[in-house]
Amino acid sequence: MSKSFVFSSESVGEGHPDKVADLISDSVLDACLEQDPTSRVACETLVKSNQVVIAGEITTAAKINYELVVRDAIRDIGYVNDDDVFHCDKVFIHNLLTRQSPDIAQGVDARGAEGKETAEQGAGDQGLMFGYACNETPEMMPTAIMFAHRLGRELTKLRKAGVVAWLRPDAKSQVSIRYENDRPIRVENVVISTQHTPNVKHAAIRDFLIENVIKKVIPGSMMDASTQFLINPTGRFVVGGPEGDSGLTGRKIIVDTYGGWGRHGGGAFSGKDPSKVDRSAAYMCRWVAKNIVASGLADICELQVAYAIGYPEPVSIWVDAMGTAKVPEAKINKAVQKVFSFKPANIIKQLDLLRPIYRSTTNYGHFGKPDLPWERTNKTKELLAAAK
Repeated sequence: MSKSFVFSSESVGEGHPDKVADLISDSVLDACLEQDPTSRVACETLVKSNQVVIAGEITTAAKINYELVVRDAIRDIGYVNDDDVFHCDKVFIHNLLTRQSPDIAQGVDARGAEGKETAEQGAGDQGLMFGYACNETPEMMPTAIMFAHRLGRELTKLRKAGVVAWLRPDAKSQVSIRYENDRPIRVENVVISTQHTPNVKHAAIRDFLIENVIKKVIPGSMMDASTQFLINPTGRFVVGGPEGDSGLTGRKIIVDTYGGWGRHGGGAFSGKDPSKVDRSAAYMCRWVAKNIVASGLADICELQVAYAIGYPEPVSIWVDAMGTAKVPEAKINKAVQKVFSFKPANIIKQLDLLRPIYRSTTNYGHFGKPDLPWERTNKTKELLAAAK
């Protein structure tokens, strides 16, 4: 019997309030790492109306002008218009950053401490992280989330190039994909909501986005006459960004990962240095899962690891090929643990994470971008050899 269902994923633009907060947090992280690669950073951001609050814990030798970092991030997004309530040069910034707790530091640092079992670098917190890959798209990502990201990226490209003057930074996209026998066959509907100036007609917005964004990004073979386009379905989207809604770091974790298709451990990424396994181990799991699929050992792979705070080894590692494994899953699991090290210090070394690369992850997903180190498929031969 044919198995048919529809699955949806969303993405958000750079001017979405939560993504504004994420970019500010990642900008602070990159600024610290650029001067001091050993920086410990946990930066949270709240944005609303004309206010920005940065809070968290930072221990660094870097000398940072946090106000300048915040304003530059907002300027890069595009909140520069005279009528913006949330404007890069006019927002009020509240700095509530302090140093990292010494109790946490002693668990993470590569040094001995009373009650700590080893002198190795430990995980920055307990928790579980997932990685996922599949052979649906060239990026080895689920189709719906990749299409949603591509829509958002193209919309931002057109806005920043000034192709039309009425586009503003806040935006969201959503794509629903029909599957038959677990393969994507068709786009059922596309939703795009974009902030705009008050003087543009809804019909003009709709026509422009269908012709210059949707039809440019989504292959014609994936759409037909019944594909539905829902463009600014409320009819008006003038008030947007932090003026219209509050934004918080880490509130778009499903957008950041697999669009709801692969599981998520619950920890956010932005604003955290790689000693925090919420971030680094999630990147590690994606790297491993992608290499498994790229090697041909499975068509789909989901991988989970879990950690205890201050302890260097993961407390569990689990590989699930979801019925698509070409060799017994036990062999894949054994090969993974032979080829890769999941110790926090080794993750950082393997992926070269003590660099200011994190602003490039903030928007349109942390996975599926070819220039990021966890997207490499450079371990396939070693995995195949170890899985024999």
